Amino acid sequence: MASVTPVYDREGEHIGWKSSVRKKGFPPQYKTFRTKKEAEAWATITESEMVRGIWRDTSAAERTTLKEALNRYASEVLPDKKDGGKREMGYVRQWQDRPIACRPMAAIDGQDVAASIKEMEGEGKSPNTIRLHLALLSHLYKVARSEWRMSSLINPVETVRKPKLPKGRARRLQGNEESALMYAAKEYGATMPSIIRFAIETAMRRAEIVGMLWEHVDLRGRVVLVPDTKNGDPRRVPLSSAAVQVLDALPRRLDGQVWGVQPDTVTQAFERICARAKIYGLTFHDLRHEATSRLFEKNLNPMQVAAITGHKTLQMLKRYTHLRAEDLARLLC
Repeated sequence: MASVTPVYDREGEHIGWKSSVRKKGFPPQYKTFRTKKEAEAWATITESEMVRGIWRDTSAAERTTLKEALNRYASEVLPDKKDGGKREMGYVRQWQDRPIACRPMAAIDGQDVAASIKEMEGEGKSPNTIRLHLALLSHLYKVARSEWRMSSLINPVETVRKPKLPKGRARRLQGNEESALMYAAKEYGATMPSIIRFAIETAMRRAEIVGMLWEHVDLRGRVVLVPDTKNGDPRRVPLSSAAVQVLDALPRRLDGQVWGVQPDTVTQAFERICARAKIYGLTFHDLRHEATSRLFEKNLNPMQVAAITGHKTLQMLKRYTHLRAEDLARLLC
């Protein structure tokens, strides 16, 4: 049964109309409107949806602001993510600082999200960073729909155009750059030449390499275990004979680490090595591109390469693969 009653403030002045809907089998529904006509229309629609079995309780989504939902997301969802969701927590805080955060979840639409995208672009955020922010917001809506009794929500992120990602890097070692790189690396001791050679042979990420422990290295089986990867899944990386030689030549550290260096140290040293070798536009991560491409040039198939590199999709694997046309030409009859 539906009813519409006037609403008064503390001074007794009429300020609106309260619509109430009570129907057996459903929780009572209340909403206040400025005009009686709006209140009656809402009550009629709500009752009709209940009768037809399509009604969804929107009260939670209408009374919960985005900022409040993000707080719940941070406390209930992020702790289960890798590293406790430290990176995602930064995205949560930035969303909470935006004007959109004061609006109820149910009131946010694609235009609001599009306005936030423009804000981020104006702040100089890269397309990929903006897409990561949007991914968190989208996941928040999915969790709210499936777990927080907000099934009436429409995910506004699904209705907007995402920033277009730039083309992936296609930088590979050229000419005598590899030998020049290795020669310049010797000026920085024995560790950097070994790390560079190992990276080219294994296609492992910087963090995976510097995080290696001897207890995870099986030289006899020619495999190294990477228990903590970017994708969150452990991976066993096969070692080439050259990679095994690199590890064989290393001294064993008392702390069990293979290299004993920090990720930022590797990056900074690599930049200085490239400058000394007069190699421009090359990053340490480009060695992963180089190694991935070489695996294909050894005639491994995509599934075999993905098993080594840890790429979960062939599309991402393609972004890391840059085959030279001259090498392909030699394979043609």
